[in-house]
Amino acid sequence: MTADADSERQGTGAEGGSEHFEVFRDDWGIPHLKAGSALALARAQGHNAALDRAWQLETERHRVLGTTAAYLGAEAVDWDRFARRARLADTARRCFGRLAPETAAWVDAYVDGVNAGLAEGASRTPEFAAAGLAPGHWEPWTPLGVWLSTHILFAGFPTKLWREEVARRLGDDRATLFATDGPGTSGSNGWLLTGARTTTGAPVIAGDPHRFIEAPGVYQQIRLACPEFDVVGLAVPGVPGIAHFGHTGGVAWAITNAMADYQDLYREQLRRTADGDVEALGPDGWYAVHAHTETVEVAGGEPQSVEVVETDRGPVIIGDATGDVHGDPNTDAAPDGPVISLRYPPRVTGDLGFDVLPALLRARTVADLDAALDGWVEPVNVVLAADTTGATLHRVAGHVPVRPYGNRLRVVPAHDPAYAWREGAEPTPRTEVDAVTGTAVMANERGLAAPLGIEFAPPHRADRIRELLGAPPGGGARGLTGPPWSPADMAAVHTDTRLASSRQLLSLLAGAPDLGPDAERLRDRLLRWDRHMDADSTDATLYSRLRADVAHRLAAHPALRPVTGDADPWRSAAYPPLFRPWLAAVPRIGYALETLLTVGLLPYEERLTVVAASAEAVAATFAQGPGPSPWGEVHRVSPWQALPGATPEEVWPGLAGDHDCVLSTSSVPGITDLFARGPAARYVWDLARRADSLWVVPFGASGVPGSAHHRDQTELWASGRLAPVTTDWNLLHRTEESTTMTATTVPALRPAVHEQKVEGFGVVRLVPVDPAADAGLLHGWVTEERARFWGMADHTREQVQEIYEFVDSLPTHHAYLALRDGVPAALFQTYEPDADPVGECYDVRPGDFGIHLLIAPAEAEGAVKGYTDALLTVFIGYVFSDPAHLRVVVEPDARNEKALARMVRIGFELGPEIEKPEKTARLAFLSRAVALGLA
Repeated sequence: MTADADSERQGTGAEGGSEHFEVFRDDWGIPHLKAGSALALARAQGHNAALDRAWQLETERHRVLGTTAAYLGAEAVDWDRFARRARLADTARRCFGRLAPETAAWVDAYVDGVNAGLAEGASRTPEFAAAGLAPGHWEPWTPLGVWLSTHILFAGFPTKLWREEVARRLGDDRATLFATDGPGTSGSNGWLLTGARTTTGAPVIAGDPHRFIEAPGVYQQIRLACPEFDVVGLAVPGVPGIAHFGHTGGVAWAITNAMADYQDLYREQLRRTADGDVEALGPDGWYAVHAHTETVEVAGGEPQSVEVVETDRGPVIIGDATGDVHGDPNTDAAPDGPVISLRYPPRVTGDLGFDVLPALLRARTVADLDAALDGWVEPVNVVLAADTTGATLHRVAGHVPVRPYGNRLRVVPAHDPAYAWREGAEPTPRTEVDAVTGTAVMANERGLAAPLGIEFAPPHRADRIRELLGAPPGGGARGLTGPPWSPADMAAVHTDTRLASSRQLLSLLAGAPDLGPDAERLRDRLLRWDRHMDADSTDATLYSRLRADVAHRLAAHPALRPVTGDADPWRSAAYPPLFRPWLAAVPRIGYALETLLTVGLLPYEERLTVVAASAEAVAATFAQGPGPSPWGEVHRVSPWQALPGATPEEVWPGLAGDHDCVLSTSSVPGITDLFARGPAARYVWDLARRADSLWVVPFGASGVPGSAHHRDQTELWASGRLAPVTTDWNLLHRTEESTTMTATTVPALRPAVHEQKVEGFGVVRLVPVDPAADAGLLHGWVTEERARFWGMADHTREQVQEIYEFVDSLPTHHAYLALRDGVPAALFQTYEPDADPVGECYDVRPGDFGIHLLIAPAEAEGAVKGYTDALLTVFIGYVFSDPAHLRVVVEPDARNEKALARMVRIGFELGPEIEKPEKTARLAFLSRAVALGLA
């Protein structure tokens, strides 16, 4: 542990075995957390998330592990198979193992808080009983897994599958014909006004992230305060700190998806050997690859086996190696479909960028924030920031690998070295905020991040925001001569509904020939329409019907039939169902309608004919019956809920907007007017006075059904209003959730039996195992395949707890957690050989002392060089700190050549092999004299 971390621990009274934190809430139930140190505050944040969002946290943990189908049923199998095959959990473990020690301790403190509060949070949440699910145990690396699983599809790598199909069916020159983010267009917005444009003379940042609307929401409004920092922002439940949208009092920041391309798909060729091993074809020929089989449990169904294969490029996520040879490396012409691997930066580098998160909380200026963001990895974002001095920042942050342009566009051959990644990362662009207009805008458009991607959102939202900000608040003539903007004025931009992408379709409608009387009336009506997708507009609904009909007619047109038809029936079955939304032709056509009605795919006259036919059909629909309903009646939010069969507590509201409006509520043209993607939050950060900042989320601060704050922000969100950010502690309500965490629930707070600093490694503390508190952690370790010789591979959590309760009762046997800078790093057990079955296998000498060691999963694969040796140094130091101990006895598996070599290297003398019930072991001995001599 570093000196700084030690001082934090002393400041919280941790050496006394406890840490105190306080929980306040505002009138909206938003948590404001206060603690005496950053570590105590991280525990408080984890504890609060467990109380407020227990069901959400456990759903996310199971998504990381690929175990959601075990309680959600068959609908969740597709995700679980992908999570296993993409090795999300294993990647999170690797990335955790490479964190700076102080960051690892901070993340682990958050996990301590989650584990301490999860049982109580689950008892409040009816979904657990409905699903028959008990809360599990969070590992130190779980938050990294949550972040990774939340963003693994953000770069849209499945779009490369779509482009592959389009190129194969329509020609290589048509690969980007449908260029738009799928399966739903991106709609995040962000903008910055310099002090010259605001009523206060200080910058204002505002916007809204666009994601799938989830119940409970993906963002949690929160305040985190300790002596080092005091930050308000939008946190991701399951992840410590505030990553994307925050205000520290000195500096504020916000992001949108940069639409960069940083994940690659490789076309593999695999074969299975006579021994059952899997080989892949690489640049230097065939080579053996990693392969193992996992089982996905399915509630109400049969378990499914998943073969996990990883080549030198990355995990295979499509196809398998069930036959002799699969996947032609150039053409995908294998009879069973393509074999495709995924290469993504954290899997390659072992870095997810989590070292940035604490630095963001401590930032006081734009320069601080900018320096921290240099370490950002995923997802790749465009960032806007400003501080109280008036300084501003507009940059891209994230890791985009250096590789050929073709990698970004299509699936590329794995055997061809030309498509390999190069060293380093692409430079991240940055620019100055426009001094003339005093504004900067980010809306997923082809702007600052253009050199890093292929497909971007259309420019309409960005252009419209610039247009609105270039006029006085409330409208009026363009220019900078009108009144300046206040934070409260930002809602008018958030809720703007003008649909600029309607221009091309309405232009063709204006020129459509030979329309009948009903279609003429429809045309006249839509040409008079103001092109705003307002909730009370029936014209907006009429336009949506016309757009949908045109999308279906284009899908049926001979020019697009190769893409929309069944020319290749096996192809759709070749791709896992998880990716089929990216391959659905009608939504693709609907989102790309503006392009398809503009480019030369169809002659102009044919485009007119299609639009005219649609106008006739839609007009006929309404000619004999009631007219179209108001847009808000059909354009309703359809939130994602984890529990199958869950019914909304009320009718979800209808909203204005559409996918190319600033109010980006993305329906699926040609499929449904309902929308599942929209503003997952709205924010306004005021740099003059933080208390004048504003925010709102779709539902409420609480994820507990029936809570007063479960749905209390829905009406605000639906109407475009925002709630105040309360910063005066005197206006907040202190709750009974304020608590003291004890050593019972937090291993790092337990008194150590031994503490030792290892240069270049950190401080290792040995603390006694608490069987009840640590059962979940230990169960996760001892049931892994690599720990099979521990003898507990098939044990339940309860059985593991019983075993360690028995060990705890023995005066001759002891179990300890080894904490590296506060983070559980290993299980260390000691025993007296003459009181153990090992003593029956050799002549025990006076002073013999036996030890067992199990390294934590995050380090089992050698994530940190010399990790086991460093721990052994500490353990041996502890054993020989007692003068009565004269010789250390170990008994590794006789086949574990690596472990035996390590023992010899540090001075152990190998003894005979012995037979134990679970293994053939090799005894090894280290004398006190040799150990002290080595020291």
